[in-house]
Amino acid sequence: MEGDFININKKLLPLGWLYGIGVGFRNMLFEMGVLKSQSYSIPIISIGNITVGGTGKTPHVEYLIRLLKGKMNVAVLSRGYKRKSRGFLVAQEDTPMQKIGDEPYQMKQKFPEITVAVDKKRTRGIERLTAGAAKKDIDVILLDDAFQHRYVKPGINILLTDYHRLFIYDELLPVGRLREPIRSKDRADIVIVTKCPRDLKPMEFRVITKALSLYPYQQLYFSTHEYDTPRALFPEAADHQTAPKSIDYLAGKNVLLLTGIASPEQMEHDLTPIVANLTPLSFSDHHQFKSKDVTRINDTFNSLPEPKMIVTTEKDATRLTQIEGLSEEVRKSLYVLPIHITLMQDQEKVFNKNILGYVRKNSRNSILAKGKDDNKSKDSNHTGDRPRTISFRNH
Repeated sequence: MEGDFININKKLLPLGWLYGIGVGFRNMLFEMGVLKSQSYSIPIISIGNITVGGTGKTPHVEYLIRLLKGKMNVAVLSRGYKRKSRGFLVAQEDTPMQKIGDEPYQMKQKFPEITVAVDKKRTRGIERLTAGAAKKDIDVILLDDAFQHRYVKPGINILLTDYHRLFIYDELLPVGRLREPIRSKDRADIVIVTKCPRDLKPMEFRVITKALSLYPYQQLYFSTHEYDTPRALFPEAADHQTAPKSIDYLAGKNVLLLTGIASPEQMEHDLTPIVANLTPLSFSDHHQFKSKDVTRINDTFNSLPEPKMIVTTEKDATRLTQIEGLSEEVRKSLYVLPIHITLMQDQEKVFNKNILGYVRKNSRNSILAKGKDDNKSKDSNHTGDRPRTISFRNH
């Protein structure tokens, strides 16, 4: 059920109160106008959370990329967490993962046609993308993990919350995993409850909707993860005669689930009914694998009975390809399990229309603006049975 992955350490409540005072004071400075939020003429969509990792942010950014990339020039601006570089940097197809971070690297490899840039200072990054030497006639910027970066005022602010870790049941750091108080949700234009069970009942949708207590200007969506066909991380070592055709390839196998992400519990929950036996081997989020970790991976996999294989995430794959010392058996058996998100309750058309409508309405590109007008008559002829939606605030 919702909130079942939350761990609260009540012994640290005094530290949580102090942390809350600091975060609350910072937010108050923005609300009073002492600290300024910068607006921009280009459409900007922020995707983030108020918890520490684990909400499925990257798959949702990729959903927006797929939605927008065939219609306009898309840029993703990320902090580039744990990268070994500084300042503003635009990724090229051959840019090493270490220079831009694992998540921007993953997106650039999957979508080479888009612009991917990193900069810890988002205002500078936006200015460089839109007016500096890196300008590429960009039509829309997706801000990756930027809900708490209040120096930028996005046109659409998307807040993600894990179904198993709803922020309404969590506590501030270090007691729980909240970066900001629950009331910070009021800044969101869209809230998405992620990682929902596929068989979520109508009553559960209603219970969560009521518990989140959103304002009329906020839209609420629910999403779930879908797993794509596993692919060999090291194709040159894999046995191509047994190449997977679907996730059913995992059935009946003893699987080592190798992860370095914030919340591997969802994958464990999803894969357990499919495989013969699941052995989790979890490391910290964005973990940089060292020689002792490689030894542990080799030894753990070697101890599993046949038939066996290793499954990892796309995010971890970006780092695993950089390490040395994996045994030939591990390289042969190591598969990446891609995921994508789908919106539930037949909300996809409404969500897509809202996103595309915002970008076209606020675009500096006259062709995109014309496309908005051309589509009005088409949309008016296809009403269908749609869930009720609520308009965004006037930005």
